[in-house]
Amino acid sequence: MELSDHHHQKQQQQHYYSSSSSSPKRLFDLYALISSQPRPSSSSAPSSNGVSNSKSLVIPAPKEKIEMYSPAFYAACTVGGSVSTGPTHMAVTPIDLVKCNMQIDPAKYKSITSGYGVLLKEQGAKGLFKGWVPTLLGYSAQGACKYGFYEFFKKYYSDIAGPEYAAKYKTLIYLAGSASAEVIAAVALCPMEAVKVRVQTQPGFARGLADGLPKLVKSEGALGLYKGIVPLWGRQIPYTMMKFASFETIVEMMYKHAIPKPKEQCSKSLQLGVSFAGGYVAGIFCALVSHPADNLVSFLNNSKGASVGDAVKKLGMWGLFTRGLPLRIVMIGTLTGAQWGLYDASKVFFGLPTTGGANVPPAKA
Repeated sequence: MELSDHHHQKQQQQHYYSSSSSSPKRLFDLYALISSQPRPSSSSAPSSNGVSNSKSLVIPAPKEKIEMYSPAFYAACTVGGSVSTGPTHMAVTPIDLVKCNMQIDPAKYKSITSGYGVLLKEQGAKGLFKGWVPTLLGYSAQGACKYGFYEFFKKYYSDIAGPEYAAKYKTLIYLAGSASAEVIAAVALCPMEAVKVRVQTQPGFARGLADGLPKLVKSEGALGLYKGIVPLWGRQIPYTMMKFASFETIVEMMYKHAIPKPKEQCSKSLQLGVSFAGGYVAGIFCALVSHPADNLVSFLNNSKGASVGDAVKKLGMWGLFTRGLPLRIVMIGTLTGAQWGLYDASKVFFGLPTTGGANVPPAKA
C-alpha cells in the first residue's frame, strides 16, 4: 500500500515538474503537493546501487525537491529577491530621505546631522519615513525581477557559451546576466521611484503613494512616471553589474583563501555570514560606480522639464560624483549585505544552495 502511494505521489510530482504551464494556480498546487511530503535528509543519500546522488541537480527542499533551473526554482528565486529587496529598502527610508534632500537642496540640508535636524523640526519623527510605501512596492517588484531574471540569464548565457567558455569567462557571464536582469527590473521600479522622490523632496506635494501617484499622472501624464527611466538605467545597470559580479568574485575568494574548508562542508550559518560580508563589500563598490546617476535621478524627478544637461550644469561634475556619497556608501553597503544575506537565507529555506563560491551553472554540452 505504501509503495502504491509513493508511486502515485511520484507521478503527480513528475506531472507538475514536466508541465510547461507556470501559472500561479499550478505553482500553488505544486507547493501544496510538496508541503504534504516528508522532509528528506539534508545529507547526500546513496541510491539503490550504493552510488551517491550528491552531484544531482535535484537539491533537497524543505519538504520536497526543487529541480535546479526549473520553473519552481525561478519562482523561489523571484520570491527571495522580492523579500530581500523591498523590506530592506523600506527600513533605510530615513537615510534615503536625507540623502535625496541633500542632493536636491544642499544649502538647506548641509550635512547628515543637520539634515536629520531639519526634517525632525519640520516634519517630526513620522516624517522620517515619508515615501515608505512606494519604496516598499517599487523595490519589491524590482528585487523580484532582478534576482529571478539574473538566475535565468546566468544559466541562459552559460548555455550559449558552452561549458568550457562559461567557466573561463564566468565574470562576463555574471556581468551580462545582471545587466540583462536590471534592464527589466528598472522598468518595474521606475514609476514608484518617481513618486517616492517627489513625495520626499517636495514639501506639500503629497502625503504618500495614494495621493502622490494620481497627482503626478495628472500633472505630467502616465509617461511622466518614466521620465527618469534613462538615468535610472544609468544608475541601476552599473550598480547591479557591480553588485552581482563583485559579490560572486568576493565570495569565491573568501571560500578559496579565508575559509579553511570547502563551501559544501561549511554550516549554513557560516555560508550566510559569508553572503552578508561579501554583499557589504560589493555594496561599497556599487555606491561608487552608480552615485553620479543617482544624483541625476533625484534631480530630474524633482525638477519638472529639466534635462540631464541642466542637472550637470547646476550640480557640477564634482557635485555629481560626491554630493551625498558618504551617506550613500553606508546605506548601500548595509542594504546590499542585508539583501544577499536574506536572499541566500530564502534559498536555504527552499533547500537550494547559497549563491557564489562555485563556477557558473553547468551549461548544456
